[in-house]
Amino acid sequence: MYSNFRENLPLPLATALQRYPMLQATVCAGFPSPAEDLQERALSLDQILITHPQATYLMRVRGLSMVEAGIFDNDLLVVNRALKPRHNSIVVAIVDGEFTVKYLYQRQGRIRLKAANPTYPDIVPRDGQTLEVWGVVTSSTRQFTI
Repeated sequence: MYSNFRENLPLPLATALQRYPMLQATVCAGFPSPAEDLQERALSLDQILITHPQATYLMRVRGLSMVEAGIFDNDLLVVNRALKPRHNSIVVAIVDGEFTVKYLYQRQGRIRLKAANPTYPDIVPRDGQTLEVWGVVTSSTRQFTI
């Protein structure tokens, strides 16, 4: 089962994304601000979100274990495998052949995966259990229904 799992991993985002127009104005999330000059310039989302296209993947989230980190069910994660995971990074890990997204806890040679939802327990590797940090989450996007 684990070898089949490896064969079905997602493909990296090796191609450039389309460029979209971006207004120079910012949007106020508090009180409205006076209208500004709305000049447009080209914006490429890959220039903002992707630093290593050959090592970057998009993955869909299922579940609520990371809600306090602002990651919700059905969000789309940008995962960079070229970055070195550090203590408190949000990572995608493989635990016994299953993907999970959690905070990486690394202290004094010990490792565990921590949820951002108190109703989910930490994942502490046991003897014989496989745990691989697969990539670092660099951003999350959410699509609203209209």
